[in-house]
Amino acid sequence: MILPFNIRKYGRSPFTAAVLHGGPGAPGYMAPVARELACTIGVLEPLQTRDSLEGQIAELAEQLTANADRPVTLIGSSWGAVLALFLAARYGNLTDKIILVGSAVFDSDSSAKIEGVRLSRMSADKRRRYEKLRQEFILAPADKRDRVMAEWGHLLDQTDQYHPLPAESEALEVQYDLHTKVWTDFISWRDRPGALKAEFGKITAPVVVIHGEYDPHPLEGIRPFLESCLPYTRFYILPRCGHYPWIEKYACHDFFEILKSELKKNEGRNT
Repeated sequence: MILPFNIRKYGRSPFTAAVLHGGPGAPGYMAPVARELACTIGVLEPLQTRDSLEGQIAELAEQLTANADRPVTLIGSSWGAVLALFLAARYGNLTDKIILVGSAVFDSDSSAKIEGVRLSRMSADKRRRYEKLRQEFILAPADKRDRVMAEWGHLLDQTDQYHPLPAESEALEVQYDLHTKVWTDFISWRDRPGALKAEFGKITAPVVVIHGEYDPHPLEGIRPFLESCLPYTRFYILPRCGHYPWIEKYACHDFFEILKSELKKNEGRNT
């Protein structure tokens, strides 16, 4: 499936916030967050379509330049949190606040811990299915890899959530090749000593981090790094909350209260 568009709009102008999906390669799943926030402000949902890190940074800059009432608050989930940081480092005039939700980690050791946490939360049957899917990634023809990745993602979602509310995923498609290429680009940045710190050290906007205690992405792979290279960071740690706070029974209310409070602090900046 090729998306016939690369951005959706919620609410009315001015569009002063943008939600960024993760994956990379899973566009659309931030729609519930955009709809909730659109009750009070105009929200953009950029959908990343380019298959390189540099391409996604440039695409996001183009989307915001053409559609946002700048500067905009970026709300990035998982990979989208990392993309928001790259955008802010390159195009500081486009954003005045970055909110990271369930961010990816910024070092290889922390990344390696994630799989162990996920496996520990799986039943024996699900672990066997996990290993089988790992082999299918290698053997599946190109036109079948998106399906394998979708099932893989569904299995991991179950380990990443604490007590999810009943809801269907709103991801529009799953893109294996895009995911692999963009993630490989990021790893080359992450594993080059000092590269990410130097890049994100260019950011002048405040950064807010919202992270669930149950999220398998360890906070120690996020907080020390961000505090070492950013001028201002604020952390909200949500109990009984996994990787996607807006679908969590015990955390979704507090999550949206935090978002709305942080957005309210920016009111009037374009007037």
